[in-house]
Amino acid sequence: MIPSGPLRYAARVLRAGGVVAYPTESVYGLGCDPLEWRAVGRILDCKGRSAEAGLILLADDYCRLQPFIEPSAEEERRMLASWPGPVTWICSASPETPGWITGGRDTVAVRVTAHPLSAALCRAAEMAIVSTSANRSGRPPCRTALQVRRRLYRHIDYILPGATGGRRRPSEIRDARTGSVLRPG
Repeated sequence: MIPSGPLRYAARVLRAGGVVAYPTESVYGLGCDPLEWRAVGRILDCKGRSAEAGLILLADDYCRLQPFIEPSAEEERRMLASWPGPVTWICSASPETPGWITGGRDTVAVRVTAHPLSAALCRAAEMAIVSTSANRSGRPPCRTALQVRRRLYRHIDYILPGATGGRRRPSEIRDARTGSVLRPG
C-alpha cells in the first residue's frame, strides 16, 4: 500500500520547485522538477557535482519522458523492451531539454521505473523527475530515510518514507543508439 498523505505532500513539494528524497529500486534518490533550475542547482550543490555530469530523468510512464527525448525508432524499441524496470537509457535529447539535465550533450539519460513508490510519485506530481542518488559525490548512497535525514537534511525539503526495491546495484545504463552496456546493473 502506498501512503497517500506523504505521497500527495511530496508531489506538492516537487510542483512548488522543491527537492524530495524518495526510495528507488536500489537507493534513495534526490528528485525535483527538471525544468526548475534552482531546484536542480540545489541538488547539484548537495552532491558537490557539476552540471556537466548530466542527470537522469525518471518517470512512471514513457509519455512523461517524450518532451525531453527524440529517439529514433530503434532507440525507442530498445527502451520500451526493458521498461518499466531498472535500466537507464542514454538517448537523443530534444533540443528543448535544458543543458543542466543533459550536461550540455545532445543526449539525455532516462528511465521508466518499476518501483511502486517512485512511479506513484511521478504520477502524483504529473511529471518526470530528476533522479540521482542521495549522497555527496564519491560517498556511499543513502539506502534508508534515516540515512538521508542524518546526511542530507539541510539540502532537501521532504523525505518520502518507504522501502527501496532491494537491489544492491544501481540501475544498468545502456546506450540506446547501440544497445551497449555503459554501466552494468
